Amino acid sequence: MGIKILQQSKSQKQKAEAYIFFAKAADLGNLKAMEKMADALLFGNFGMQNITAAIQLYESLAKEGSYKAQNALGFLSSYGIGMEYNQAKALIYYTFGSAGGSMMSQMILGYRYLSGINVLQNCEVSLSHYKKAADYIADKLEKSEGIPVEKVRLTERPENLSSNSEILDWDIYQYYKFLAERGDVQIQKALYYFLKAAKAGSANAMAFIGKMYLEGNAAAPQNNATAFKYFSMAASKGNAIGLHGLGLLYFYGKGVPVNYAEALKYFQKAAEKGWPNAQFQLGFMYYSGSGVWKDYKLAFKYFYLASQSGQPLAIYYLAEMYATGTGVLRSCRTAVEKRLKFLKKRRCIHWHFSYGIELPFKDIHLARRLYDMAAQTSPDAHIPVFLALMKLETVHLLQDILFFNFTMRWKWTVLDNTIGPCWDLFVIGLIVAVLIFLLRNRYG
Repeated sequence: MGIKILQQSKSQKQKAEAYIFFAKAADLGNLKAMEKMADALLFGNFGMQNITAAIQLYESLAKEGSYKAQNALGFLSSYGIGMEYNQAKALIYYTFGSAGGSMMSQMILGYRYLSGINVLQNCEVSLSHYKKAADYIADKLEKSEGIPVEKVRLTERPENLSSNSEILDWDIYQYYKFLAERGDVQIQKALYYFLKAAKAGSANAMAFIGKMYLEGNAAAPQNNATAFKYFSMAASKGNAIGLHGLGLLYFYGKGVPVNYAEALKYFQKAAEKGWPNAQFQLGFMYYSGSGVWKDYKLAFKYFYLASQSGQPLAIYYLAEMYATGTGVLRSCRTAVEKRLKFLKKRRCIHWHFSYGIELPFKDIHLARRLYDMAAQTSPDAHIPVFLALMKLETVHLLQDILFFNFTMRWKWTVLDNTIGPCWDLFVIGLIVAVLIFLLRNRYG
């Protein structure tokens, strides 16, 4: 009940109501509810931050075998947050978390063994840990025929759509697909605009309609025949997405008999136009021997081409080839690098400590400590660390001033939301401009 309310909630009041349900369920011994409450206590949701209580709850959960609790305790131990700084204990917690299925623990162990952090450096062990995380993500991707695209670029929609309109691109389709998965009513609008654009002659719109009917959603129920119709219309105009769509239909036997020769033909045409998903499909056919003789050299070629455009599964299979020495000279280091790139493409790894993106909450003291460590590690880091610390202290000072002056009337002002995420660069540029102006006046 609490999870359902939390997913559907739009206001803080509704979210608070969800946590009341979690608290009641946690009192009854529900492990998932206890995990939610421990996270809430650690993160400080709704002003209820209590790190000591969160640790006690995590320790109880860890005894019950919760890998999430093991991962959290490993993190807290490794940084000395609320408990003793103990890297050996952190390693034990991460190991148990990894064994329990924590993808985060697996990635942390992978990084530790790769870099030799409190363990003997071992590329092979690192590769093994990263493989578990990469396999999990790849499995989820492979179950979806529509391979996600990394970019998010939404342009304004002009009122007069024409055959020459370039505003309908793959990123917009992915955005509307995301809305459909959330059950958003805007998917109805998407179909309306795509149909309007298709009628005006837009090949991209025809292909998108085909994708919508292939995958099925509230606006366009799954229908292979309709998908084939629109993919064919787009393909007849030489559209790469349409050609790739027809290739998928023949490859999986959706609405037509399985025909690898036809699939290969359409994938090749789409790949020649630079469509990365088609390049990946060609690589997969040669890698797995689906309808063609296995040819690891060709598989590597097409996986490499697709990976240059950021196709995630292509990067995953390249890592597999380097890890096993299939078609290429085996290289543990290159395999690890490819798996790291794959996980980063899927947004599984973030390194922004001062903004609380990797950390479960913002901790300015920990951020300072990590910046100091970076400066001590490399002389080249002194200037970037100095600038980062200037920004950090400025934000902290402004927050303290705003909190002191406006606690009763206003919430904290977030500069990122007001001026944009690069406000610090704007301020640095302004300071440089003022210095140049002063120097010119002095010596001019």
